[in-house]
Amino acid sequence: MEQGVAISAQSVSKVFGVPPNGMRALDTVSVDIRRNEFFTLLGPSGCGKTTLLRMIAGFEAPTEGTILLEGTDITAAPPFKRPVNTVFQSYALFPHLTVAQNIAFGLEMLGRGKAEIDTAVREMLALVRMEEMGGRLPAQLSGGQQQRVALARALAPRPSVLLLDEPLSALDLKLRQQMQIELKRMQRDTGITFIFVTHDQEEALTMSDRIGVMNGGKILQVGSPHEIYNRPVNRFVASFIGESNFLDAEIVEGGQPARVRLAGGVEATAECTSGEAPSGKVTLTVRPEHIVLGQGSGEGGLAGKVTNTLYFGTDMHCYIDLDNGTQLVARTPATTDGRGVHQVGDKVSIGFTPGALRIIGG
Repeated sequence: MEQGVAISAQSVSKVFGVPPNGMRALDTVSVDIRRNEFFTLLGPSGCGKTTLLRMIAGFEAPTEGTILLEGTDITAAPPFKRPVNTVFQSYALFPHLTVAQNIAFGLEMLGRGKAEIDTAVREMLALVRMEEMGGRLPAQLSGGQQQRVALARALAPRPSVLLLDEPLSALDLKLRQQMQIELKRMQRDTGITFIFVTHDQEEALTMSDRIGVMNGGKILQVGSPHEIYNRPVNRFVASFIGESNFLDAEIVEGGQPARVRLAGGVEATAECTSGEAPSGKVTLTVRPEHIVLGQGSGEGGLAGKVTNTLYFGTDMHCYIDLDNGTQLVARTPATTDGRGVHQVGDKVSIGFTPGALRIIGG
């Protein structure tokens, strides 16, 4: 295990039920989560991310594999013997206790002294910017304020790791965006390792130092938001994170980048994100913002027809059918009249910004 790792899951599997009819929720997952980082487990419902989080918390035991915390094997340790706290989707605040009493509760259960508890409560109220609300009851708070109290209560004992199971899902869009900023600030201010579970790509890209993309009980890729977005290793990662276009191509000349031939004989360069030397027929991916549209069919390039446009305020999404039947979406600036440069029915040529094409796995 490398130095500076807070949590290490090593070949962890989880089967619910009795083999061979059991359901495999996690399939030989290995990942190292560093100290003091904001790490996000991202994936669709049922991919295994919450199961992995519950194993780290001690609420589930792995069928196979080992979980280490700061190098110590905690696989069989009960939750109350792990320096780990969890914030759930439901805030689970005690309705009859004030904000300050809710924050103090966990410290009291740990047997901390009154002076230490009072100091910690003041620090946590300041951290979540609720210094004047310590005497209020949960029913007197907004949803966002209740979420802050739940965070303060979980952070008060200064755990080594804080686990967050989709804690923002019940908030409206504006409040969720505000809390994304606040969560990142709290993680930075406390220096505690945050492990965040979500199916929301925007949350993952906005807050994370690194992201682990999950599907089918496996971690498919781990990397920074920039790496995950711009260098997806396979089709699932490329399609799950933001919008992606996929093109069939054939390798003309190997290397990094490789020379590829698209439909109609058009040649371009593309980087292989897996690091392997590709050959034969391959799939390319390109993000909508990296497609360049021109008027008409273009000289020797890809050509298509605009079939639909959607207005998003700052930009337009143009849906295009290529002459070979492939469908693409391109993101272009919106004009002041909200119509965009390209209209439904327009014939367009398709190009790509330099370095935008990626060769991906299946």
